Order: sequence, then structure tokens, then C-alpha cells
Amino acid sequence: MSLDISLTLIGAGKMGGAMLQGWLKLGLDPKRTVVFDPRPSLDMVALCEATSCALNPAEPTPADVLVLAIKPQMLDEAAPTIAPFVNDKTLIISVMAGKTIANIAARLPSQTIIRAMPNTPAAVGRGITGVYPTAKVSAAQKTITAALLGAIGRVEWVESEDDIDIVTAVSGSGPAYVFYLAECLAKAGEAAGLKPDLAARLARATVEGAGELMFQDSVTSPAQLRVNVTSPGGTTAAALNVLMADTGLQPAMTAAVAAAKKRAGELSG
Repeated sequence: MSLDISLTLIGAGKMGGAMLQGWLKLGLDPKRTVVFDPRPSLDMVALCEATSCALNPAEPTPADVLVLAIKPQMLDEAAPTIAPFVNDKTLIISVMAGKTIANIAARLPSQTIIRAMPNTPAAVGRGITGVYPTAKVSAAQKTITAALLGAIGRVEWVESEDDIDIVTAVSGSGPAYVFYLAECLAKAGEAAGLKPDLAARLARATVEGAGELMFQDSVTSPAQLRVNVTSPGGTTAAALNVLMADTGLQPAMTAAVAAAKKRAGELSG
């Protein structure tokens, strides 16, 4: 698909860089693409040089689409610098955690705003992004947004802006929970007597394989996949009796998501 738009990416960290690479593969014209980041990584500098994307132009001009991929704490300070890239026709797509549409609209000269929350598997094209548009976003702009975010994984449109903070807590922060699961599983294997490097390889491969199995078998629920590998009275059942206890994994995960959602609200400013 060819995207006949001009696009400015504000913030070229890991998420911004992953999105940009996905868009260029999708067909975004690099000659109509601007990257603005006061401290770009060497990889980003090399990517812009190799593709002819403009990096930190001296004379900013408004774009059809502006993607805000900076840390939410930076918005107030950065807004005056970002404003020249925006006019009243610019579609703003924000991937900043917590910052509300009202907060963004108060600082930048556009009321056409979409809040989105991708996650880090976007770097390998396996992300998932929750999206919420304002009423002023047109059908054509929604199509463009779906194409841009679809280049890095799946897209889910949510019913309210409040849902974005929950998406942030579940899937936005979720990869870290999965990485921590692999970390804990490896430490448990080590505590049971395995050498640390073997325990780490087993834990990592198990998480990778289980994730791929869920991806390949999208019809079967995670609960049913769990049941399918749990023999009554077996070793898996013994472990699940611990993990599924009243003080086990579910209450801890519920508390973790609630804490992340609360923090997203605090970041709104």
C-alpha cells in the first residue's frame, strides 16, 4: 500500500524507530517524511541518511500526519518546538502514555487527534495497538491511521478515551510482565538445581514457544490451551495449584494492571 501523505515523527526512540521502519516498508515516501529528535540515536541517523528521510529540519513545515512518540513528561516543554509542524488540518497521532486528547489540543494547533498505545513487539511486526479517535477525525484519516499502525501489528479501536489507559496497563506495559515471567521462571529453575544458563534458555524458549502457539492457534482461548496441557494429578496441575491459589498470579496481575492504569492517569497532567 502506498501512503500519499506527508508525515512527521516527533521522538525517534525504540518505539518511534520501530514504527518508522514499518511505515517505510508499507510504502511511506521517505522524501515526505520528517523525523524530529534533538538526540537521535546513531541507528536513526543512519536510517534517515539511507532512506532520505529529513532529520531535524531547520525550517519545520506542517505535515498531513504528526506522530507524537515522546515521553509524556516532555510534552509541555516540547510543545512550542513541535507546534510549527502542525496546522488545523494536521492529524495528530499520540502514542504518549497518559496524555489526554484535551491536554494535547491545549498545546498544539489541531483538534484532529487520535490517542494510540502500541507496544514494543512492534519492533518485530507483532505489536498490538489500542486506538481512540476524536469525533473530528475523518473516515479517511481513520483509514490512514489503521494502515500506519497496522504496519507494526494488530489494531484495536476502543470505545472511550478512558479505555486507552487500560490498554496501556494491559498491552502497552504487558511485554515487561511477560519478560519478568521468563526471568522468574529461570530463577525458579536455578533454585530447583539447574545451571543458570540452562534455566535461562529453557525459560526463554518456553515463553517464546507458548506465545507462538497462542498466535498460531488464535481460535483456542488461553484458558483452553492451559487445560489442554494440564493432566489431572500431574506435574503441571501441581504447579497451577500454586499459581491459581487465592494469593497466586491472578490477584498479583490484577493489582499490577491497576497500578499501571493509575500511573497512566497521573501522567495526564
